[in-house]
Amino acid sequence: MSASTQHRAHRWPQPLPGNDRKIWFGADYNPDQWPEDVQDEDIRLMKQAGVNIVSLAIFSWANIETSDGNFEFDWLDRVIDKLYKAGIAVDLASATASPPMWLTSAHPEVLRRDEQGHVIWPGARQHWRPTSPTFRTYALRLCREMAEHYKDNPAIVSWHVGNEYGCHNYFDYSDDAVQAFREWCRDRYGTIDKVNAAWGTNFWSQRLNSFEEILPPRYVGGEGNFTNPGRLLDFKHFCSDALKEFFCAERDVLSEVTPNIPLTTNFMVSASQNTLDYDDWAHEVDFVSNDHYFTPGSWHIDELAYSASLVDGISRKKPWFLMEQSTSAVNWREINPRKEPGELIRDSMLHLAMGADAICYFQWRQSRSGAEKFHSAMLPLAGEHSQIYRDVCALGADLDTLSDAGILRSKLSKARVAIVQDIQSEWATEHTATPTQHIREWTEPLDWFAAFANRGVTADVTPIHAQWDTYDAVVIPCVYLFSEEMAERLRTFVRNGGKAFVTYYSALADEHDRLHTEGWPGLIGDVVGVRIEEHCPLGTLFPGMLDHLDVSNGTVVHDLADVIDAIADDTTVLATFEADPATGMDGRAAITVHPYHEGGVAYIAGKLGRDGISQSLPEICAALGFELDADPRAGDVLRVVREQEDGAIFEFLFNRTRNTVTADRPAGDMLICSLATDSTDKVTLEPNGVLAFRR
Repeated sequence: MSASTQHRAHRWPQPLPGNDRKIWFGADYNPDQWPEDVQDEDIRLMKQAGVNIVSLAIFSWANIETSDGNFEFDWLDRVIDKLYKAGIAVDLASATASPPMWLTSAHPEVLRRDEQGHVIWPGARQHWRPTSPTFRTYALRLCREMAEHYKDNPAIVSWHVGNEYGCHNYFDYSDDAVQAFREWCRDRYGTIDKVNAAWGTNFWSQRLNSFEEILPPRYVGGEGNFTNPGRLLDFKHFCSDALKEFFCAERDVLSEVTPNIPLTTNFMVSASQNTLDYDDWAHEVDFVSNDHYFTPGSWHIDELAYSASLVDGISRKKPWFLMEQSTSAVNWREINPRKEPGELIRDSMLHLAMGADAICYFQWRQSRSGAEKFHSAMLPLAGEHSQIYRDVCALGADLDTLSDAGILRSKLSKARVAIVQDIQSEWATEHTATPTQHIREWTEPLDWFAAFANRGVTADVTPIHAQWDTYDAVVIPCVYLFSEEMAERLRTFVRNGGKAFVTYYSALADEHDRLHTEGWPGLIGDVVGVRIEEHCPLGTLFPGMLDHLDVSNGTVVHDLADVIDAIADDTTVLATFEADPATGMDGRAAITVHPYHEGGVAYIAGKLGRDGISQSLPEICAALGFELDADPRAGDVLRVVREQEDGAIFEFLFNRTRNTVTADRPAGDMLICSLATDSTDKVTLEPNGVLAFRR
């Protein structure tokens, strides 16, 4: 289950015979939820909207294999035939996402267990355990039957393997998982002594004598009973690998029978929900696909742009597939806000601008029953005479325009700034015994992305193993786990003239979550030019506790600050903390800049948040010699560029504000205009407005 070192060759779903390549546009389609006579109406409305692909049979195992070994494809054959005749391609699922009741009734041993040993019973979805030999046997049999039955069907342009692996079954603590975790540890470490060293098992008398003594981090009691952090980190890694191994087994069966059909599975990349190590998983798919659901409120556009940029980074700027999003409200939050006018089109255009060559939704027709009946769809229960469906049709026409203009021959342009995202640091900061539970790795890179956008810079978000060291500047935001290799990469990058922004809570521990010694960030202390002795958590949990720190540049730090106790002679202090002298924080360095050979590093010693970072950036960048746009309104519009190898440019403008904004008109021909107006030298965008130009 070790991490792959080489990506599979990128293969993209090709158009149906006789069709030109277009942006893929469609949705999950669940015709088995409806009477068969509804299909003709569905296809009529799909064609009217410009739909050219649907993902089919994702949750159809029970209707395909109606009992053990009894496969009934007739109904699915008829659907696929109708779609193909209408010119609509099929992204066909392996149908293994949730097992049917007959399987779990006969084989309850396939059901996963929670950390307290409770069985997760059928009634929702993904109640299976990836390490179950029995479940694998049945799932792979279904994959083979699907592949053999549809291997010569021209409607099938891609395989949709499983669905959102780990969405509900990321953690499993069953006996199967115990055995698999032990083998994973044996493969990773080789000897039990190396496991003991990695996990620090001399603490609390947890030393292991053999791999047979290894257990997953099952329930260890309530508050104050903290599980071993090294073991927990490895278990999260194992869970990602176990699901990946199961995916690869499905993929390989499908590939064996249908070698010419590309395969994918839908990731769930967002700022706060990177369940699996998707950068590692990306090695195993023919093309990256993602499900993304908007964050309501003020973070909507920035979180979407951040997540889409991260998917583009995971895909290494190869075309990627937006497999799911919502036309309006979802159903699974405590409160489920609708999308505002314009956001349906704006959101899709932003994914497209960030590198997606396919724009799809969950789902085509809104359900009447089941747990997702209140989830929006391309075709609401209100029918075709609805604003959502009208917007869907307008979006289909816009995507057709962009396809004809040649956008599929372009990719997202490389930015000046890379923001590093590290899933393993995110896993590690989720432990419950840390300086403060208010710090999580995922919030800091999102803050930096938005702060740069406020200053007119649209950054790239890159996984930690991508080539972030080829950019002009890089942000290392709460990258808690720091290996010797990562330290040398940063050192080389800055030595050669790179500019780096390193934040608090970075380079605290090694890849096993063992804290570095000699102060933080010790591994890169020579580059950063400061040393941190301890942390200063901030909050209101205890009466009279220090709940914030003012900074001399007018910003404020919340949640956590570093106690910097040593500063190199050539380090410049740009800002200091201001506090009651009794706290010991008054006058301590808050923001510093340190030259290192041809480059330089800024260190930010506390959680400034989006607005604080944005306010501090001009001075920091000036000290580093990194140029920012001087226009105070540069951040009103998010500018995203895709470019072709021949130099043709597609430039997208998105309104980031709640107000009408005016901006300089890009050169070229206007292609898309939604809630916006275009004039000779200026453009005006309403809230949620978007414009696209080609030059």
